[in-house]
Amino acid sequence: MILPPGKNQLVLALGHEAAQGEADFMVCDGNQLAFDHIRAYPDWAAPMALLEGPAKSGKSHLALIWQSRAGAQIATPADVGRLAAEGSKVPVLIEDVDRAGYEEKALFHLLNQSMRDERPVLMTSRTPIAEWPFITNDLKSRARLAAWFSLTAPDDILLSQMFVKLFADRQLSVDPKVISYLVARMERSSEEVVALVELADTLALSGGRAITRAIAAEALTLRAAHHAAKSGTEG
Repeated sequence: MILPPGKNQLVLALGHEAAQGEADFMVCDGNQLAFDHIRAYPDWAAPMALLEGPAKSGKSHLALIWQSRAGAQIATPADVGRLAAEGSKVPVLIEDVDRAGYEEKALFHLLNQSMRDERPVLMTSRTPIAEWPFITNDLKSRARLAAWFSLTAPDDILLSQMFVKLFADRQLSVDPKVISYLVARMERSSEEVVALVELADTLALSGGRAITRAIAAEALTLRAAHHAAKSGTEG
């Protein structure tokens, strides 16, 4: 993390782990159906399910909840072919199916096996099936047989809950007024919450201060500069 002049004192990088259990998932209107479907396992009407949504929308958290419930194996581009060839009925989790570099033929065989042998498969994706980077329609046609759930952008309440959770993951207690200040002025995405929490924590540690409104304002200013610089580069 690069800090502005005067803020570059040595900061000890203390590790923190995000709480990823079922009780830690923040349910709202934009993810309720997906959450209910994950909790309904193994009583699924179809063996495949697909969670679609933007970055940091909760797909991976729900996927981990399902993996724990189902005892699922995690597929990677390197072993998806082996998982399909072994003919097992052990559930499989396929994260980032649209952008992780999965070999098309191997992925097709796994999805085909799921439908034929009722092998449970959960996929996550940022983009709709029509935009997946695969050449043939065979794989996409199989994927369209999955139970599909869209996770939408978070609202103010969920953003506030995310701030509380992520600060708590770092063992930080932050005044609700500071969180309201952040929510009212930030870019509207759960991914931005993650960035602001990390930045505010770093700023506070660098100055030996608590996370106050002043720290929040500083973090927002730095994030705005970051977005402006990124936009200028892309332009």
